[in-house]
Amino acid sequence: QVQLVESGGGVVQAGESLRLSCEASGSIFSFESLGWYRQAPEKERELIAYKLRFGSPYYVDSVKGRFTIIRDNAKNTMYLQMDNLKPEDTAVYYCNGRTGSFNTWGQGTQVTVSS
Repeated sequence: QVQLVESGGGVVQAGESLRLSCEASGSIFSFESLGWYRQAPEKERELIAYKLRFGSPYYVDSVKGRFTIIRDNAKNTMYLQMDNLKPEDTAVYYCNGRTGSFNTWGQGTQVTVSS
């Protein structure tokens, strides 16, 4: 079973950028979909971006134009480039790989944006 490990979280000021990485222990091509979720304190986990094996990525409106999901099959790694960060982006970010109804989750990485 392929495992996913996130990295790249941290504390930044509003307007700055961060790049999250999600490295797979095996081939990420095995996943039909790779995506990023986040969970803010006292809120439910929400899907913010995903990319299928082929085709255009999807972004939730709150991050569209600021976040970019990159799927690098050759490196078995997925990235989330986050630009112009806002305090409301503060959350634990999780990467997710899905094939059919089977989901694989990373352990999460904290992103904190100060104003």
